[in-house]
Amino acid sequence: MGVLITGGAGYIGSVAVEDLVKLGEQVVVLDNLVYGHRAAVADGVPFYEGSIGDKELLRRILGEHGIDACMHFSAYAYVGESVEEPAKYFQNNFVETLHLLDGLREGGINRFIFSSTCATYGVPQHIPIDEKHPQWPINPYGWTKLMVERAMDAYDSAYGLKYVALRYFNAAGASERCGEDHDPETHLIPLVLKAALGRIPKVSIFGNDYDTRDGTAIRDYIHISDLSSAHLLALDHLRAEKQSEFINLGNGNGYSVNQVIDTAKKVTGRKIPTEDAPRRPGDPPQLVGDSRKAREVLGWKPQFPELEKIIESAWNWHRANPDGYSDNKARSTSKSD
Repeated sequence: MGVLITGGAGYIGSVAVEDLVKLGEQVVVLDNLVYGHRAAVADGVPFYEGSIGDKELLRRILGEHGIDACMHFSAYAYVGESVEEPAKYFQNNFVETLHLLDGLREGGINRFIFSSTCATYGVPQHIPIDEKHPQWPINPYGWTKLMVERAMDAYDSAYGLKYVALRYFNAAGASERCGEDHDPETHLIPLVLKAALGRIPKVSIFGNDYDTRDGTAIRDYIHISDLSSAHLLALDHLRAEKQSEFINLGNGNGYSVNQVIDTAKKVTGRKIPTEDAPRRPGDPPQLVGDSRKAREVLGWKPQFPELEKIIESAWNWHRANPDGYSDNKARSTSKSD
């Protein structure tokens, strides 16, 4: 049996594909390539371009491949855009995921691993954030993820769907083959490294008046290879017929924007110009996770918890791929056409 990876051409999904293939798993990727990169998926991995909500396509995939589980990475994930265009986010992240769940259910697939987010918690009432923390998102992106969580719970009770929802904190870093290449890019670490490479003139610091130790926002950064390993352990958990779970994934260490920039200067040995900018709508001042449950339930332990190592892995990838993935030129030409 194999694993269907939705969003397998994206940043985190591509690393999960890479790691599953190394383990000898049969993997099938479904991605609409709106934000993903075909070049991020290794040759030889069955690839289907299309929507997760296309039931006919899903029936075809399930009919052509032996699938026993789905890892669902496919989503729009720009917080600011979700505030400006909530309809786009509710349609893609929630409605389309319901179609996916129904298609999997019709195909007899009842193991589901979901890329959720710490954005479901909203503004923290305490730090670090554990899974029992109240969930009240402050942006539509977070609401779409929380609504999927609630739908999965209902599907478990009614239809026997077994799931693990992994609530990520800030994904960062790179594997040897796969790295972060978004258009537009809004994540701090790749922007900082683009500035170090001279690809952008400076990095904007969105808010310097938060109630934090240096006034800039604090986040919990987690290496994408550690995220991927948690998905593999979640797959083992579901294949062992264990119960559904909601689980945080973070390092438990919070780093401010200024700390990330200072660490990147150290790693790269280069200047990184910055400018102060207003806060972005929907950004909490601090997000740091409590991941004890991941350790207890899944036996998960981050292998790359240090910020310096995370940034170093990203720096190595960006230096080797200064223009991102090889399909970027074709994507740019397609957009201009």
